[in-house]
Amino acid sequence: MRPPLLLLPVLLALALSAPAEVDFNRDIQPILSENCYHCHGPDAKAREAGLRLDTKEGAYRTLDGITAIKPGDSAGSDAIIRVLSDDKDEAMPPPKSNRKLTAAQKALLKQWVDEGAPWAEHWAFVAPVRPEFPVVSGQGSGGSHPIDAFVLKKLADEKLAPAPAAAPEDLVRRMTLDLTGLPPTIEEVDAFVAESIGNLQSAIGNLTDRLLASPRFGERLAWDWLDAARYADTNGYQGDPERTMWPWRDWVVNAFNANMPYDRFTIEQLAGDLLAEATREQKVASGFNRNHMHNGEGGRIPEETRVENVFDRVETTATIWLGATFNCCRCHDHKFDPFSQHDYFSLYDIFNQMSETGQGRGGQAAPVVDMSTPEEEKRVQEARARHAKVVEEVVAFELQKFPRPEGQSLKESVAIKLPGNLPATLVKAEPKNRNVDGLLEAIGYFEGDGKDPAYVKMLKKLLAAVRARDAAQNNVTQVMIMDQLPKPRDTFILTKGAYDKPTEHKVAGAMPAVLRPASGA
Repeated sequence: MRPPLLLLPVLLALALSAPAEVDFNRDIQPILSENCYHCHGPDAKAREAGLRLDTKEGAYRTLDGITAIKPGDSAGSDAIIRVLSDDKDEAMPPPKSNRKLTAAQKALLKQWVDEGAPWAEHWAFVAPVRPEFPVVSGQGSGGSHPIDAFVLKKLADEKLAPAPAAAPEDLVRRMTLDLTGLPPTIEEVDAFVAESIGNLQSAIGNLTDRLLASPRFGERLAWDWLDAARYADTNGYQGDPERTMWPWRDWVVNAFNANMPYDRFTIEQLAGDLLAEATREQKVASGFNRNHMHNGEGGRIPEETRVENVFDRVETTATIWLGATFNCCRCHDHKFDPFSQHDYFSLYDIFNQMSETGQGRGGQAAPVVDMSTPEEEKRVQEARARHAKVVEEVVAFELQKFPRPEGQSLKESVAIKLPGNLPATLVKAEPKNRNVDGLLEAIGYFEGDGKDPAYVKMLKKLLAAVRARDAAQNNVTQVMIMDQLPKPRDTFILTKGAYDKPTEHKVAGAMPAVLRPASGA
């Protein structure tokens, strides 16, 4: 079908100004994604006529004798015929879609098909190729650094001249702020200016060495990383209890100051706990994936919290290391990126294999690593020993107060008939497991209605031992880390990402298919 006569002058004018060669990613992909993918894209449930235009195979496919895109032949390509049509029953996009291509977009689509409809993957998923360094007339390779050549080339293309060299006073301020986040002192400025008079490049080199050796350098570079890693010193919900993630923060600062290679920087944060004979520092590094918020609300469902924590790890890891958003494919195949829901939960499975339960209302949810000093550890051991001794005394006392067969718990005695909450806080909890709240309730009862001064004295002794043990343990620095379950946890794709709606589709840990080598390794 020929284009309408009224459109020919427009197409002719556009042809004269059209790019010498159409680029799929630059010129065609935006048109297709904005106007066509809603009905002919990755969403199988919304796809119409069995036509898929977001893949090369789908666009070039012949279906029922009709080919949407026939490379090199726009006149034989049904998609182009319908794009150019002025028949409201045939035109694409259809009028009811409220989408309309401009004459320029139509011309680009036609030109692209006539040029052979060359397909291209999104640039983000194509391995980069090192470009040739441009040579600028009169500049040689340009500047003192290879990147300068590209800058000078672009300036020349735009008929712009490079800005004048910065004064030494400006250079020392810019470099110091960039590398340490702090301005230079007056003495540092004066020293750099004096040194630059003799040899500016030497002065810059010496300044660079000094700034890179400063502890402030690691702190400055850590700023951006801490933001990306959602670092915080509190949990972020309700009472917002404090947590000691600062040892992980210090690990990041030290890594920058030590010029740790990026591959090791990555491995230790994502899997430091899985390394053979992992050091305490490597386990601390894995705390990267514990920086998420933690909901310790009283009525919260632990499994829901745990699953949402895993979601956070998947999406943060994808954002930082893959440079891709994974939020959409948690619930369905991604509309515009080559990521499926199966890809999402395959990556999810990798982070789903830790002992975290989603429970805990404080600032340190297990698993954690102990960062205690020898002195702190000694205080903890002494407090635990005192607590254990008092527990033995309480067990012996209660065996007399609530007679029962030896070896049986309080549940086998008349104590189970105690009023209120006491059966739960006192009877069902062994003396070694009783907490402050339960003991306070028991003490209040036996000081009043259940009059028993001797038992009250024993309970108060246990209460003091519990408080002393907890105080010693709470003063020990612990940092949340990752670990690995001894028995793998099964991972199933969740319906729309709902924690309590698993499908029958079981997945195993893997990177997204589009990012794996062709061999599938």
